[in-house]
Amino acid sequence: MRARHPSATPPASGGDADDIVVVPLRRPGRWIAAAIVVVLLALLAHSMATNPRFAWPVVGDYFTSRAVLIGLARTVELTIVAMLVGITLGVVIAVMRQSGNPLLSLAAAVYIGIFRGTPLLVQLLFWFNFAALYPTLSLGIPFGPTLVTGSVNDLITPFAAAILGLGLNEGAYMAEIVRAGILSVNEGEIEAAYALGLRRSTTMRRIVLPQALRVIIPPTGNEVITTLKNTSLVSVISLPELLYSTQLIYSKNFQVIPLLIVASLWYLIVTTALTVGQHYLERRRDGGGAGRVPGLWHRLVRALAFGHAPRAAAQG
Repeated sequence: MRARHPSATPPASGGDADDIVVVPLRRPGRWIAAAIVVVLLALLAHSMATNPRFAWPVVGDYFTSRAVLIGLARTVELTIVAMLVGITLGVVIAVMRQSGNPLLSLAAAVYIGIFRGTPLLVQLLFWFNFAALYPTLSLGIPFGPTLVTGSVNDLITPFAAAILGLGLNEGAYMAEIVRAGILSVNEGEIEAAYALGLRRSTTMRRIVLPQALRVIIPPTGNEVITTLKNTSLVSVISLPELLYSTQLIYSKNFQVIPLLIVASLWYLIVTTALTVGQHYLERRRDGGGAGRVPGLWHRLVRALAFGHAPRAAAQG
């Protein structure tokens, strides 16, 4: 049988009965749904543009103000430091969780259970008020003389409390992500490494972890975005990150909604940049091979296209 272009002239009477014409499959439901979405978006955009209570001039005035930019820099700093702590702890805890030593494995499981099982806000408040539990911190020989003593209030500043809360919490989640990556590596390769005389630490460092990265990278990118948004919780301990900086401003000028819009826009900008970076990092890690999930724009165009799923109509 031969396939014809949809615009081709149908065969005349008495022509080849095996000729067919490919007719695009119509999908009116998709177009109706798309039209509804477009109308709703247009109504939303019109409302946002015409409602004076959004106070867009105020948003523009404070969008790049010094206080907001300092808060944004502090948010990015918290995200980077917390993720470095979380990734480092995650690798160590994941390796401990897979250890043949039951004590190490149990300790790792308890750590993961505690920090995943309690709210991050509670953990931040706990570290901020840690001095109420231990007013001083001493270092010395166990059960022997004390060498150094310091005030916990001086050591655990609001920034330190934020890093402890964010980093230790993230370490528990990263431990499970890294453990999933380790478990994805073929057991035969590990056994082959042991057969060649490689030590467990060498096998983990040179064989297991490099292969586990393909499983670890995508959820780690999501964790970076989650940590960025979780930094807004440190406003409860009066650390002037992005949200708390805008709160300080609207507590003086009472422009609550415009300042919250400023904070939201900056969060959206940074998370979008991180999402794009994660996308290209995954593509680079996968080598740009076939089977890669198409982008949102390509999927949208393909979903609305008439020719997405053609059907054949037989012609007599």
